[in-house]
Amino acid sequence: MVGALAIACALSVPTSAFAKGPGGSQFDVEGDNQKDGGRTLESRIVYSGSTGGSKRTRSGGFTPVGDWSPPACWYEPKWTPDEFAKEFQKDWDIPNASGVGEAYNLAKERYKNGQPYKDFNKSETGKGLWWDAVRDKDREESGDPAAFACDTATFWVENGETPNVRNAVTPEILAQLAYSRIKVPDTEITLAPEDITKVNLPTWAWLDKATFKKVSVTAALDVAGLNISATTTAKPVSLRLEPGTSDAETYPNSGECRLNDDDSIGAPYAKGKARETPPCGIKYLRSSGDGTYKLRATITWEVDWTGTGGTGGDLPDGTFGTTQDITVQEIQSVNH
Repeated sequence: MVGALAIACALSVPTSAFAKGPGGSQFDVEGDNQKDGGRTLESRIVYSGSTGGSKRTRSGGFTPVGDWSPPACWYEPKWTPDEFAKEFQKDWDIPNASGVGEAYNLAKERYKNGQPYKDFNKSETGKGLWWDAVRDKDREESGDPAAFACDTATFWVENGETPNVRNAVTPEILAQLAYSRIKVPDTEITLAPEDITKVNLPTWAWLDKATFKKVSVTAALDVAGLNISATTTAKPVSLRLEPGTSDAETYPNSGECRLNDDDSIGAPYAKGKARETPPCGIKYLRSSGDGTYKLRATITWEVDWTGTGGTGGDLPDGTFGTTQDITVQEIQSVNH
């Protein structure tokens, strides 16, 4: 249901009921707003670029460094005055329940009777739009509390104005939403020796510059009175190797191989370099026996964005990693 219900219920419904927020408010007699039987408003934001296909596709592993995360809910323009009036009436055509009548009266006062809006602002048709909150569907379905944090009631915004409401859509918010839809390549590093190596024999690791290039996603919103966009770009900057055992050494010692000047990482192995120290690689000190070691290879991506009106800046780095099985054998000595 519309945000009208959210604000009205918050004011009038007894504590045994719960009014849930943006664009899909419902009574929850259990008091748990993560059990949402209502509908969530569809976003009008369009995504293009390295999204992996569907607009709801996630990379599945491209995660920000640190505790930052893209918005799980935000506000965007949703209705003309006539559309909002119809939506409002439709959502109030519900069975009577405890507190509903009083909640309806409060919402009616707010949006229809002039406190502060009159007749859903129909006299302002063409001069603005009603804004409401939208939830990220994946995070809503997973029960992420952040998806239910946008609880500001439906509000009016004149064309060309930027509302002073946290997470109201702007180029920067679009950039953050684009971040959550970036699809980066799987981190499949090239090794020499490839899958089976020897104890105390350096294993070379590298990434081809042709495989790991910049990727970007553009988020755009074009509705009456608002046409903005932002492009978020991720650039690979380093590879971190985690051998899967403490009985190993990494090259360099930190285990982090930085990007070369030609945008490659590490250096390909060449014949005759078996005993040389690789610029990026691993040396296992103990056999894996009958099993394997789980080599974790993680790429760090540097992220920035540009948007409408010359806006732009940096966003937190992102990482994406995969695991490869490595068999380490003892070097067999030959007796003469």
